[in-house]
Amino acid sequence: MPNIRANNIDIYYEENGPADGPVILLVMGLGAQMIAWPDEFIHGLVSKGYRVIHYDNRDVGLSQRMEGAKTPHLVWTMFKARIGLPVRVPYTLGDMAADGIGLLDALGIDKAHVVGASMGGMIVQLMAANYPERTLSMTSIMSSSGKAGLPGARPDIQRQFMVKRPPDASREEAVAFGAELVNAFSFPDPARPENAHAEMAAKAFDRGYYPVGTRRQLLAIIADGSRVDRLKTIKVPTLVVHGGADPLVPKEGSEDIARHIPGARLEIIDDMAHDLPPSQVGRILDLIAGHAKQAH
Repeated sequence: MPNIRANNIDIYYEENGPADGPVILLVMGLGAQMIAWPDEFIHGLVSKGYRVIHYDNRDVGLSQRMEGAKTPHLVWTMFKARIGLPVRVPYTLGDMAADGIGLLDALGIDKAHVVGASMGGMIVQLMAANYPERTLSMTSIMSSSGKAGLPGARPDIQRQFMVKRPPDASREEAVAFGAELVNAFSFPDPARPENAHAEMAAKAFDRGYYPVGTRRQLLAIIADGSRVDRLKTIKVPTLVVHGGADPLVPKEGSEDIARHIPGARLEIIDDMAHDLPPSQVGRILDLIAGHAKQAH
């Protein structure tokens, strides 16, 4: 499908399922393209009667790259945010939430069940808080409230994330880096093919390698800070899912989300890290579909 104009930028999206089915909007995480949603996950939701829409966030994949946007120094921005100084970033998570709502506008969709993974979980939290009239339900997967003091990423993974990836890296270099990074925070699922991470990294490189976009998305996360006060305002039915073995965003992040959203349901999956492991995809989509059905 072609890009569509939404929130004044070009968004690439795809949809599957019946045109008259209830809509599930999927929002992926930091630097990840929409292809990171497993095919069996999307097809499983479609088989349950949902119209599933997923898209590339701004600055990644085939959606609009924010070319020319100033990219502040990452460490300096983190320091300023930590001590409470104002930070200026090219765009915010609020802007990214507005992108998703803009996509619904462009497609003539009034309301949707919104589901987000990692940074996508943060984005759908803001959709539910800022656009309650457009949100039928919200599911946040392996995400966080952003509250200061929550456990952070394992130090070795944090160091890998801080590495500035060259924009002119060779395909071989980019694929090796991407596979190594994802392998570090994924669950060692025996159901996952041995070369799955490398194959996905190669597919992502061929589709659209743009590391500076990932850096700008990370700046948006830093600038957003704690969402606790906004979470307390959420009234839509909420499901919070997290992996018990997550070394990137520990489960305490989702526990804090559920703590602050009235009536939120929390599901911790032991055999899951910061990924959607093949052996758990069926369980996760059943949780989401059941949650959406009850809310609808």
